Amino acid sequence: MAALLAHNPHVAFAELDMVVRPAATADDPYFSSAWHLQKLNIPSAWDVANGTGVVVAVLDSGVDGGHPDLVNQMVPGWNFYDNNANTSDVNGHGTQVAGAVAASTNNSIGVSAVAPGAKIMPVRISLPDGTAYYSTMASGLTWAANNGAKVANISYQSVSGSSTVANAALYLKNKGGVTVVAAGNTGVEQTFAPTDAMLSVSATDASDNKASWSSFGSYVDIAAPGVGILSTTAGGGYAAVSGTSFSSPITAGVVALMMNANAALSPTDIEQLLFGTATDLGDPGKDKLYGNGRVNASAAVQAAASATALDITSPTTSFGSPALGSVVRGVTNISINASDDVSVARVELWANGTLVGTDYSAPYEFSWDTTQVPDGGANLYAYAFDTSGNYGSSARSVTVSNAADTQPPTVVISNPNNGTAVSGTVTINGQGIDNVGLDSLTLFVDGKAVLSTAGTTLTYKWNTRKVAAGGHLIELVAVDSSGNVGRQAVTVSR
Repeated sequence: MAALLAHNPHVAFAELDMVVRPAATADDPYFSSAWHLQKLNIPSAWDVANGTGVVVAVLDSGVDGGHPDLVNQMVPGWNFYDNNANTSDVNGHGTQVAGAVAASTNNSIGVSAVAPGAKIMPVRISLPDGTAYYSTMASGLTWAANNGAKVANISYQSVSGSSTVANAALYLKNKGGVTVVAAGNTGVEQTFAPTDAMLSVSATDASDNKASWSSFGSYVDIAAPGVGILSTTAGGGYAAVSGTSFSSPITAGVVALMMNANAALSPTDIEQLLFGTATDLGDPGKDKLYGNGRVNASAAVQAAASATALDITSPTTSFGSPALGSVVRGVTNISINASDDVSVARVELWANGTLVGTDYSAPYEFSWDTTQVPDGGANLYAYAFDTSGNYGSSARSVTVSNAADTQPPTVVISNPNNGTAVSGTVTINGQGIDNVGLDSLTLFVDGKAVLSTAGTTLTYKWNTRKVAAGGHLIELVAVDSSGNVGRQAVTVSR
């Protein structure tokens, strides 16, 4: 079914809706040192920002909102499993993730977190056993984007390989948000394609080595601590936990700090500054184990605070189809070409001032129902936006024709004239005219088709030396896009 849908021109993509597990492993519950805060220079980052004003959506198993270190950190969320507002934790994983992002800090109890000034938006996507579907993740991301989240964290396996989740992440990015996901805990290289839609985070230990169980590959954008991370647990407790499930929210917390430090920066600006300030590990430059390096919170936040918008170049856009002046009817496929020096966030298609649709990933294609607009001329406009808000546009005019067309084309043979005598090489000129649009124009000489064109004019060189003396019939036949036929014939003699 996925293969069949993928070949439908009105379907953007099709993939299996997979159920995946959280990317976490248990560790010593009595681990009492938040080493990762010092490793990332978090205290120095707090001198600039603490995440105030930034909402981080935790897409997980829910969150224990009554936990002493989380009770003051919550904003309303949504439960996509039961379709209600009850976002209590059914598995425990979500509470651990939330504490790594934004547990209350400097309150004389429990643990410290990366972005204590940020707020947690609990979005339950999981089944009771803690697993979750790609489709539910996408619904949760869209909901979070529409309800004020600027950072989203998904600490589940294989999310980096889902087009469904990536498309929803691009929706959040278009609204100024950043999605951070776990690279996974398979311990082996994954072949997921790199994407600009979300940040994939591998895990490191206290010695800045990749954790043995951390997945890796060209899709990894950055690394962060994920071994023995002291965090909150459901029921009011604390434990040290491990997994890319925790390197991901730690990175999400740093993103929240950067947004707090400079609200004018776009998601792409945030990503570039995060990558540019990371501590390079492994092979020089970007590599499969650590991506662009291990997060350096202090450097990233200071860079964000002093930065101005990095991207001022508008995207370029043009129509791939339909052709200029085309006659269209029914549901019509429209393709748009768009490019940008950094990243195209979305492409919008408008017809006669009405939004037809928005596409967040290439190829940018739309299905336009022309039956919803009157017959006649229509103006199409394409707008391509980048993640910094710059945009470029292009226009195309077409003719809409959905009414029944019963009028045949008018056909004119302008040379030779009827009844004339011909010799040598004769130029035959003809034209077809239709109220909607021609499909074909075909020339016949003595009943044999000698030339056909999709255009409205036709010219043919006829060598009369190769035909017998006497009368000859020249006929021009035009067929319009509704199948109506028009014709004209002349008789000449040699």
